[in-house]
Amino acid sequence: MAETEQKKGEGLSRGLKERHIQLIAIGGAIGVGLFLGSAKAIRTAGPALMLSYLLGGVVIFLIMRALGELALYKPVSGSFSAYAREFVAPWAGFVTGWTYWFLWVVTGMAEITAVGLYTKYWFPDIPQWIPALIALIAIYIINLIAVNVYGEVEFWFALIKVVTILALIGIGLLIITTGWGNQGRPLGLSNLWAHRGFFPQGISGILLSLQMVMFSFLGTELIGVTAGEAKDPEETLPSAIDKVLWRILIFYIGALFVIMALFPWNEVTARVSPFVLTFEKIGIPGAAGIINFVVLTAALSSCNSGVFSTGRMMLTLSRSHQAPALFGRLNRRNVPAWGLTASALVLLIGVLLNYVIPKKAFIYITSISTVGALWTWSIIIYAHLQYRKSVKAGRLPESHYKFPGGAWLNWTILLFLAAVLILLGFDPETRVGLIVGPIWFAIVLTAYGMLRRKER
Repeated sequence: MAETEQKKGEGLSRGLKERHIQLIAIGGAIGVGLFLGSAKAIRTAGPALMLSYLLGGVVIFLIMRALGELALYKPVSGSFSAYAREFVAPWAGFVTGWTYWFLWVVTGMAEITAVGLYTKYWFPDIPQWIPALIALIAIYIINLIAVNVYGEVEFWFALIKVVTILALIGIGLLIITTGWGNQGRPLGLSNLWAHRGFFPQGISGILLSLQMVMFSFLGTELIGVTAGEAKDPEETLPSAIDKVLWRILIFYIGALFVIMALFPWNEVTARVSPFVLTFEKIGIPGAAGIINFVVLTAALSSCNSGVFSTGRMMLTLSRSHQAPALFGRLNRRNVPAWGLTASALVLLIGVLLNYVIPKKAFIYITSISTVGALWTWSIIIYAHLQYRKSVKAGRLPESHYKFPGGAWLNWTILLFLAAVLILLGFDPETRVGLIVGPIWFAIVLTAYGMLRRKER
């Protein structure tokens, strides 16, 4: 029944192959949070940051398992909004859809601004808004052509990030075990506890680093967004989700282990990428340029995924009469062109902000995005909880791809996400998320109330 409904209801092209889904999943799990945010997170928690990523990684994996069970029950594009509407309430579908759209638009503004900044590394005289605008236009065109073009571009973006991290880990382990390229600096496992211990900032360091840790995982849920356009979702989605945890263990914890074994955590500064430090340690010429290119592709990848997901979310909202009907139309290539265009036009604000973005823009924007992500992940878990209740009552079919735990685990995850939200208030730089978040939710709830009055 669910599959028939999906085939009739959306008309999207199933052009995403298994390798696309796999690399989109990897790319979603490796973003600018690792390349840009890891330095600040290391300063916040020290070597114990690895425990923060392990804890956050396990939680994200469980959320993806819950999403996978829902996605196989009903593989639709813009899945979070559809599941919230069906298993929570119509207002929850409206709020979730527009909140996910909002968080990716906000993140996209940061990414195209970052593209302008990174380009100035090679072309310092070029106005910053020009590469930002070019990047936005290019990504818009890529998404407008066909879903398999998006998948192909994201495949190569993700591959660049994966190769870079694997190179970091491989080179780092070589230096640690052989001393090759070392310039007389202390290195090795002792760096993980020799500087005020493994927990130099105490338990508070682990807790305060969770904001950046969870932001780093923003994008893993794109697996659910791709469900409506995946070939053979019964096979590709479980395969991609099951690999999320070990990817986190290798790419995040592996990279952080190498970085903090090579450099005492208190020598890492937010001004220099830990990746640059590692490549420079063995004297690779142009290390800063290499990493600048990688971070540039990471920003393009994130913006690419953002435009993709916002277009699909507006399609879902339109099809459920919670957005203008125009956004529910597909072009000749079965792409939601009007939703993509509207999202791209809003993202133009990011081009204008290139002149006025403050120095704290990155941490402010990540805090706002984290609030939106926490809401989305919470809705996935709660919707899954309600789905399992319907299955037990015999109202819905049971999925063969089951969540590895009972209702108690759903509630434990919800408590963890609530704790991360509360922790945003303990850091002045992340507190802005708790200010902007309620304002945004007040706006969308008011809009929903107006929509309901108009319908009546």
